[in-house]
Amino acid sequence: MNLRSIDLNLLTVLEALFEEAHVTRAAERLGMSQPAVSNALERCRRLFDDPLLVRGVGNMQLTPKAQRLRAPLRRALGELAELVSPTQPSLAELHQTVRIAMPDFPANVVGAPIYRAVAETAPGIRLTFHPWLGGASALDDLARGAVELVFTVMSCQGASIRKLTLIQGKYVVMMCRNHPAAADFTLEQWLAHPHVQISSSGDSDGVVDQALARIRRHRRIGIVVPSFQMVPSLLAESNLIALLPHRCVPPDDPRFVVFDPPLQLSENLEARLAWHARHDNDPGVQHVAKIVASVIKSGRASMVLAPIEKPLDSA
Repeated sequence: MNLRSIDLNLLTVLEALFEEAHVTRAAERLGMSQPAVSNALERCRRLFDDPLLVRGVGNMQLTPKAQRLRAPLRRALGELAELVSPTQPSLAELHQTVRIAMPDFPANVVGAPIYRAVAETAPGIRLTFHPWLGGASALDDLARGAVELVFTVMSCQGASIRKLTLIQGKYVVMMCRNHPAAADFTLEQWLAHPHVQISSSGDSDGVVDQALARIRRHRRIGIVVPSFQMVPSLLAESNLIALLPHRCVPPDDPRFVVFDPPLQLSENLEARLAWHARHDNDPGVQHVAKIVASVIKSGRASMVLAPIEKPLDSA
């Protein structure tokens, strides 16, 4: 039998005829006219080479072949319905791995509450936090399907990349309280001292350097570190200066002072959660994404921004 020649709508009509054993009632059930259902029955008879339904006392009677067809027909239509519109599994039924690319510092802060929330609501989901090799590498992994979720401050390019902004903030300048530039902080004072560059990729060029290049100035990088966690100890014992997200400043620490940057930075400071369009309808990935967003936006993680990296072009 050539399946391409079969009108699947006939099978839906046939099921109604088997259930009702009456052309008029089957037509009412399907919202069709009686002649249309009668015509469909004639086509089914030719398809299966059998009368299927014959006149009896009151209702029509199913032939022996029709009786044998009832169960497989019901199963086939059910499987087709599941194929076209699959039943959404419950969270308890999910069994999959969701891979997340996130810098060590925010992962250290939010990893535990994310795990607890996932374990309580979808215990069959296993979380895997991938090593952070920089925002560009993480977004490339996302596009290739090597990870399902990425948390980054970098712009997320591509029509297939979905993103959700979780944190908006600003950059601030931080230095030790007795720093020579602290008494009269200006652009000249800022540039007169070595800077800390935070970059997980080791890149010494960042948003500050791009802003300085526009006014034909440059700064001196004293040290490049991969994590904001290293910054306080470096500043406390040196004349280094750091530019960092305001959320990453240790709260109420008397050792440090904070200033607004002495030049305009064009980049908006936003931390985003990104996933690929292929996972728009993946219940496991979307559930974990909601949990990550909830944990970060709820304030349970106050210092969660990724290292400042050389930004991509805006998506």
